[in-house]
Amino acid sequence: MYQQNTLAGKVAFIAGGTSGINLGIAKGLVAVGASVAVLGRNLEKAKAAADEIMTEVGGKAIALSADVRDPEQVQAALQASVDQLGKIDILISGAAGNFPAPAVAINPKGFKTVIDIDLIGTYNVFHLGFNYVNKEASLIAITAPQAINPMPFQAHVCAAKAGINMLVKCLAMEWGPAGLRVNGISPGAIDGNEGADRLAPIGPIRDAMIGKVASRRIGVLKDIADAAIYLGSDLGKYMNGSILTVDGGTELGDASLDCLTIPSR
Repeated sequence: MYQQNTLAGKVAFIAGGTSGINLGIAKGLVAVGASVAVLGRNLEKAKAAADEIMTEVGGKAIALSADVRDPEQVQAALQASVDQLGKIDILISGAAGNFPAPAVAINPKGFKTVIDIDLIGTYNVFHLGFNYVNKEASLIAITAPQAINPMPFQAHVCAAKAGINMLVKCLAMEWGPAGLRVNGISPGAIDGNEGADRLAPIGPIRDAMIGKVASRRIGVLKDIADAAIYLGSDLGKYMNGSILTVDGGTELGDASLDCLTIPSR
């Protein structure tokens, strides 16, 4: 368990922080001392998220609105965050779009929309954020297993997330000498996140999914928040250019095979 002062005095900016995994990260960061700016496209949703954070956890959270696809809006939000909270120590890009569909049914506009939100949005947040972060800041992109695992009905997402993973590595190489760390977090199926709740509702489908995970459980929001705390704090100060997979061993492959026996303890 992290100490309550692990991130005392630190400032975090979380793009896409109004729900799911990113809101869970925001709560986790505040719980260990950080102040957070929660960014969403809808200001009312951002305000509701900030209020929820302060009600449940305490600390300080502010709400900002911007479309990550629009550089001018992103820059204005970054400036507003710095004006209210100070320079940024932890910069997180987590805004994402997804709709399961076969590639033949994804029109160019739909494909571009996901690329623009996920990949271009991450570039905008990091590129513009470069001038608003402290010297030894931690930049974290929220990516996904689709970055390295091809999946049917996810061609647009796979392309976007693969781009994010490579962007993380390129920026780490270029910005590491300037004192910045750039990493990614790739969550597996996480309870309380729209993707997992939609794709694996309670019942046989979820049971089958859990049976394939080495750790034999679906993740929870705290699992991802803990990873963000690690990468955002001095605990992860030698992490740079890495994609931290937090999926209970899902990426290893199907752990439900008959030849796999559970060792006695």
